[in-house]
Amino acid sequence: MADNHSLELLVQALKRLPGVGVKSAQRMAFHLLQHDRQGALQLAQALEHACAEVRHCELCHTFTEAPVCHTCLDPRRDRSQLCVVENPADQAALERTGAYKGLFFVLMGRLSPLDGVGPKDIGLQKLFDRVDVLVGGEREVREVILATNFTAEGETTAHVIAQALKARGVSVTRLARGVPVEVSWSMLTWAPLPTPWWTGDRSPAETASGGCRPTLPVSGPASGGGCR
Repeated sequence: MADNHSLELLVQALKRLPGVGVKSAQRMAFHLLQHDRQGALQLAQALEHACAEVRHCELCHTFTEAPVCHTCLDPRRDRSQLCVVENPADQAALERTGAYKGLFFVLMGRLSPLDGVGPKDIGLQKLFDRVDVLVGGEREVREVILATNFTAEGETTAHVIAQALKARGVSVTRLARGVPVEVSWSMLTWAPLPTPWWTGDRSPAETASGGCRPTLPVSGPASGGGCR
């Protein structure tokens, strides 16, 4: 495609999407240009608009078009509880359970020393600043629920956050381990959850049998569904 510089640029741009290689990017580019040029224009306009309008919430760090997202502004939310997740997809997955009524904080990543991702590369300092907010002379957030994924990186992130928050005198809890290891929240489908569905100082073995009831999608690994 030496004489198709614009097409090559499109393929390279599509390769930036997660899980998209050269062949997949070429198929997408050929489809858009051959069968759906109007869709290609709509996609370009939507991307340009989103990049210009979407920002981070000043309180929870999730994506929003306003300075503060609608979840943080909702007066029905329990402002004493703060659930920490890795990304907006995990936040949406937990919201779909309907069991949690507190606030969120979205890290926009996880610690991964092997990939060069340290505390300064995700929203750890913003999280600590959020927890330190005082209302009426008292700390507004009294409990932080760590809902990072049960991967090696997610567990490392949870451990670092827990140590920092316990030093501040904040109650820290971790979700019951009702999901298979190395599975992210956004990959799960959810059954109704009892309240509360997170753990305090109890061990995972004490809580897993009566905790959450997430299951893998039908297309997921055959041996990984349900609570352990």
